[in-house]
Amino acid sequence: MNLAKSLGSVGGLTLVSRILALGRDTLQATFVGAGFASDAFLVAFRLPNMFRSLFAEGAFASAFIPMFNRKVGEADDLNAGLRFAEQALAVLFPVLLVMTIVMLAAAWPLTWMLSLGFKEQNPSPEQFDYAVTLSRFTIPYLMLISLASLLGGILNSLNKFWVNAAAPILLNVAMVSALWFFHGDTPEQTARIQAMSVTIGGMLQLGWLMLACHKAGVSLKLRRPRLDPDIKRLLKLILPAAAGAGATQVNLLVSTALAGGLLGAGSISAIYYADRLNQLPLGMIGIGLGTILLPTISRQLGAKQDAQAMDTQNRGIELALFLTLPATAAFIFAAEPIVRGLFQHGQFDAADTVRTTWALAAFSLGLPSYVLVKVLTPGFYARHDTRTPVRFAIISVGVNIVGNLILIPTIGTVGPPLATAIAATVNTALLYRTLVQRGHFTADARLKRRIPRLALAAAVMGVALFFLRSPIRPYTHGSLFITLPTLGAMVAAGIAIYALACFITRAYGVADLRAMLRRSPAN
Repeated sequence: MNLAKSLGSVGGLTLVSRILALGRDTLQATFVGAGFASDAFLVAFRLPNMFRSLFAEGAFASAFIPMFNRKVGEADDLNAGLRFAEQALAVLFPVLLVMTIVMLAAAWPLTWMLSLGFKEQNPSPEQFDYAVTLSRFTIPYLMLISLASLLGGILNSLNKFWVNAAAPILLNVAMVSALWFFHGDTPEQTARIQAMSVTIGGMLQLGWLMLACHKAGVSLKLRRPRLDPDIKRLLKLILPAAAGAGATQVNLLVSTALAGGLLGAGSISAIYYADRLNQLPLGMIGIGLGTILLPTISRQLGAKQDAQAMDTQNRGIELALFLTLPATAAFIFAAEPIVRGLFQHGQFDAADTVRTTWALAAFSLGLPSYVLVKVLTPGFYARHDTRTPVRFAIISVGVNIVGNLILIPTIGTVGPPLATAIAATVNTALLYRTLVQRGHFTADARLKRRIPRLALAAAVMGVALFFLRSPIRPYTHGSLFITLPTLGAMVAAGIAIYALACFITRAYGVADLRAMLRRSPAN
């Protein structure tokens, strides 16, 4: 399996989506700022964002794809898999419809739980009602993205990874368009329009995947719901997978709620902007690799190719760290110019930059762990084990809650992201140890040799970027036409330094890179 090539297509499209999301966040910082209106929108956006990660990128895909591949493999017939998908759709659709109606009716308590009532911000009843209204605008997205996840799972199983990877671009196109063309005169008006665009983006995503399925010859009919043995097994796998795959999102939800209840105005926004930057490499690398590894390892294990599955997971960890460690170093050593250059415009001031900078540095400490969770969990899901990850997810959520309660009173806004990073690291350690103990993973000599060398190369790059901060400081505030090229030059310099350091430390050589690109993908 050529992971580098596959990640190039999936990760490249994910990168486009995340860059658009970064543009969206820059516009949001400009037009909405980091006050109550921004916090209210981010609370409303947190629920569909979390549900997308729990369900679309996590639980449903983790349970559905191995079962779909097994159905196709057992009968050597795509139609067998599609019949199973129709049965899943028949149960999924009414459940989602009822859930959406209930959540719309319960928007007030949901908003309160997600923000702890914005306790420290002391919102007026009118302000809180405004936040509830934003939540009602975004809640229908949950149903749309869940239906899209079923179609995306089918396309991923057919090795059409790029189609599903392109879908999130449409959400960001909708949100960027709303901010750029339809922003209001006040932050409150703009946030309202932005919340509406979330559901519009969900409609575009679902429509795109329906069209792609039609072109691939996939047509699902809506049947009468029936809980046959396959659907019961799917449901049994989904419930624990939701917590196992979404531990990071659950931790972010807890952090958001505690920040809203224990910190002042703008704290939720600072954490959000920091997390969005942190999500750039996480989306491209972690989610991209997870998308590729699950169906690949499932097929290899189904064909009794255990050695190939082990090699695939080794190369997945290697590639994840090769790409993630430099991003971690950059966010630790050069967080300030990145935040200032992207966000310090309009309503977003210097104080917001300082808070967001510290939050980003804290988040980035856990970036390798966030990514490795996505790489390690397919080793469980491909073996139809969704229960073990959920136990570790519950432990990590507990670590996060305790960490927040200890750290928020001492280090304020930095507390939630640092607690989240610690919790992700605990989760990763438990997943790794269990795979090793079961004999499902053994780090090979190549991986053991490269990890310390990659870490050293990333550290060298990080130190170099730290010393670049002063010379570029005058060019990291003001017009985006100045700050964006400056940040682009800094990124290019970082890549060049990291590449040189990799060659000097012999983490990678020219022959290694050629071999990565030369191998043909496995079917």
